[in-house]
Amino acid sequence: MTRKTALVLMAVLIVACYAVPYLFIGQIASWQASFLFWSLAGVAVIILNAVAMAGYGKDGE
Repeated sequence: MTRKTALVLMAVLIVACYAVPYLFIGQIASWQASFLFWSLAGVAVIILNAVAMAGYGKDGE
């Protein structure tokens, strides 16, 4: 996965973090759905940041 792809996926994830709680999770009474979503979103952010910053600071890039 390239740096540009990771940043595009990060932008999609940011939009999802705004849309999903209001559109889908808001109608569910239990807290487990929200916890699962935010846990998975957090892991995805960590992975995408690691991919996007993998070559940062190397000479020639």
